[in-house]
Amino acid sequence: MEMNNPAPRNAIDDNRQGLIGKGINRVEGLLKVTGQAPYAYEVVEGEGGKAAYGFIVGATIAKGTVAGIDTAAAENAPGVLLVWTHRNAPRQGAWGPLDAKDRYGRASPQMGSNRVDYYGQAVAYVVAQTFEQARAAAYLVKVRYAPEPGEFELAPARGKAVKPPDEPNQKTDSLVGDFASAFEGAAVKVDSSYTTPCHIHAQMEPHATMAYWKDGRVVIHCASQLLESAQQAVAGTLQIAPDKVRIVSRYVGGGFGGKLPVYGDVMLSAMAARQLNRPVKTALTRQQMFHFTTHRSDTMQRVRLGATADGKFVAIGHETWAHSARFDNFMENASLQTRTLYAAPNRMTTHRLVKLDLPIADSTRAPGEAVGMLALEQAVDELAEKLKLDPIELRIRNEPAQDPELNVPYSSRQLVACMREGAQRFGWRNRRAEPAAVVEGRWWIGMGMAAATRSNFLMPSKCNVALDRQGVLTVRMAMTDIGTGSYTVLTQVAAETMGLPVDKVRMLLGDSDFPETPGSGGSWGAASAGSGLFDACTNLREKLARKLGVAPAEAVFADGRVSGAGKSETLGALAGTLGLEASGEIKPGSMAKKFSQQAYGAHFAEVAVHRDTGEIRLRRMLGVFAAGRILNEKTAKNQAVGAMVWGVGSALMEEAVVDPRYGFFANQDLAGYHVAAHADIPAVEAIFLPEVDDKTNPLKIKGVGELGICGAGAAVANAVYNACGVRIRQFPLTLDKVMTGLAAKQAGG
Repeated sequence: MEMNNPAPRNAIDDNRQGLIGKGINRVEGLLKVTGQAPYAYEVVEGEGGKAAYGFIVGATIAKGTVAGIDTAAAENAPGVLLVWTHRNAPRQGAWGPLDAKDRYGRASPQMGSNRVDYYGQAVAYVVAQTFEQARAAAYLVKVRYAPEPGEFELAPARGKAVKPPDEPNQKTDSLVGDFASAFEGAAVKVDSSYTTPCHIHAQMEPHATMAYWKDGRVVIHCASQLLESAQQAVAGTLQIAPDKVRIVSRYVGGGFGGKLPVYGDVMLSAMAARQLNRPVKTALTRQQMFHFTTHRSDTMQRVRLGATADGKFVAIGHETWAHSARFDNFMENASLQTRTLYAAPNRMTTHRLVKLDLPIADSTRAPGEAVGMLALEQAVDELAEKLKLDPIELRIRNEPAQDPELNVPYSSRQLVACMREGAQRFGWRNRRAEPAAVVEGRWWIGMGMAAATRSNFLMPSKCNVALDRQGVLTVRMAMTDIGTGSYTVLTQVAAETMGLPVDKVRMLLGDSDFPETPGSGGSWGAASAGSGLFDACTNLREKLARKLGVAPAEAVFADGRVSGAGKSETLGALAGTLGLEASGEIKPGSMAKKFSQQAYGAHFAEVAVHRDTGEIRLRRMLGVFAAGRILNEKTAKNQAVGAMVWGVGSALMEEAVVDPRYGFFANQDLAGYHVAAHADIPAVEAIFLPEVDDKTNPLKIKGVGELGICGAGAAVANAVYNACGVRIRQFPLTLDKVMTGLAAKQAGG
C-alpha cells in the first residue's frame, strides 16, 4: 500500500468492534507490574552458560590522548576475565560517515585508538564473573592522559559556526520574499534572543545489553528504539554481515531519542561474548549515561517579527545556533516550525552548527520544535503586548490559508479550534493583560498560552500476520514499544480490522528477525507500523472472504466471524488446520508532498510567582490537541500529559550544566539534573478534538507522542511574565533570574 491518494473508508472507520478510540488498558500491563516483562539487562537465556558482566571505564578528560594506561591490578583482581584498552581491543570497522543516510546505523568503534574526543568516552572495558567484581576492577585501571585545550561553550564559539548540510527532504535555510526590508519597514517589531541549555533524556531504564552468540550469529538484547539501525551499526562495527546480527528489544523503559543509536555497551558486550564464548551483560550507570549517550544541544536563537499596526505579520525571521560533537553533524533544527506555523509574505529561517569538544548531541524529546517553540511562542507573546492585542487574537489574525513556504494545502489544521476550545475551558477571558495585576497574598498570579505544532511523518513499514484454527491472530513486526503503548494500540488496530476480541491477538514486537519497521521515533511509530499492520490484515481479510466465497468488499468481520452473501463462518474454521498468513507494507507516497502535514494544539498555563523569593509554581495547565484519529484515548492522554510535564521541566528546571574548564556536565545524575517531580505538577489536563485526516495514512491518525512538549514551556514562560512582569529569555526560568528581573524593574523606576 502506498499513500498516493486519500485513504478511502475502511474497517477502522467502521469500527464495528468499538475498539478504535477506546481507552483499553495496556495489554502488556500485567506482565510489567508483576515483573514478568524482561528488560534487556534482565534477560537470562543465552548460549554458553552463566552471563559474565562488563563495566566501562570512561575518560576523565574531554580532549586529548591516553598517554599511558596500567591494567595490571585490574587484570589480577578477583573474577576478572578480560580487560581491554586501545592496545588490545578487537579490530573494528571505522566510524561511519557524517552524511550517512541512516546516522543511527553507522559503525561505532570502541577504543580504536588512544584519542579522547569527549568526557566519558570508553578508554577501558573490564569483564568479570559478577557485576561487583567488574566494577571494582574497573576502578583499579590507572589512566594517564595528555589533555589538550578544548572548546565547550556555544556562545564564545558562535563565530566559528558553519552551515550544516541540507538533508534530503529538508533545507538548512529558507528565504521567502525580502525579509530584511519588510522587517525594517514594519510598523511594530520584536527582535529578541533566547537561549536553551543542554537537556538529558533521563530515561527510567538505563542503557544495558545482554549479548551471546548462537549458531554463528550474535544475539543482542538491548534498549533500542530502531532495531534495523542497531543491526546495521553492530554489523559495521564488528565487520560481519547484518544477517549475522539479531537485535531484540521487547520492552524498553523509555527512549525519548536517547535510544535511537546503540552505544558502546552493545558493541563491547557483543565482542566480549564472542571472545569468552559466553553471555556478557553490560549496563551503564546513571552518571555514565550523561556523557556516554546523547543529549540535546544547547541553542541560541534570534526571533524577529514585524507586523502592521493591526497585527498582521509582514516579516518572520528565526535563526538558530546549536552545537554538535567535533566529529558529528547533528543539528537541532529549532527554526523549522517557524516555516509553517504563521502567515507572512516575507520569511527567513537559518540553522548554524558550532563544533565543540562535547559528547554527541542528538534527537531529544521532539527535536527542533521542543526548544524552537520556547523562543517563537515567547516572541509572539511579546509582539501581542506591543500591539495591545490578546495573544490568541494575534495568532488567529495570522492563520495561513495554506503552508506559507511549501505552497501546498494542509492535510488538516485545527490550530484555531484548539486555541478557542482551550480558552473557553481554561477561563482565558478572566486573564488580566497587564502584568502583576492579580495578587494572592505574597504571590503574583498569571496566565499564559502558546500554540503547539509537530510535523507528521509516515515511514515505510512491513508486517506479517498469521491466523490459526483457534482464531488467534499472531502479528510479527520489528516495531518497538518504548513505554508509549505500541503493544496496545497495534493490538486494537489488528483486532478491529479482523473483527476479533483483543485477547485473540498475539502481538510480537521488538525482534529484528521480524518484518522491518521504522521503529519508535519522531512520533511516526503508530502511524507507520500500524499502517503496515492494517495492510497485512486487509490482505488476510481478502483471503478469508474468498475462502468463504464472498466478495472481499461485501464481507463483514465482527465477533470472530466473517459474514456475507448469506454465509457466515468463524475465522478459525476458515483458517483451518494449516492456518492462513498474509503480509503487508506501507510506503509514504505522494500525499506527503501534496499536503503539509502537522499535528496541532494549544497550551494554557497558570502560575504563581513569589514576590519575595522569585519562586515559580505551576498551578494548573491545559493542553488541547488535534492529532488525527485517536487510537486509544488513555494512552494518547498519557503521552500528551507526560510531554506537557517535560515542557514544564524545560521551562523551569532542566539544565545540564557544562563545566567550561573541563568539558563535562557538572550535574551528572538525577540529584543535580532536576526533572519535574509530583510536587511540581498539580492539575494537568489534556484533551483531543475530534479529527480524521485521510491524507496521512490509512488509519487517518497523526503522531501524538511529541506534540505535547511543543509550546508547553513557552506557555509557562508567558504566564510567568503575565504574573510578575519579568520576561526571561534564558531557559530555565529559575528564581535568581526572576529576582534579577524584578531588581532591574525596580531600578528602572
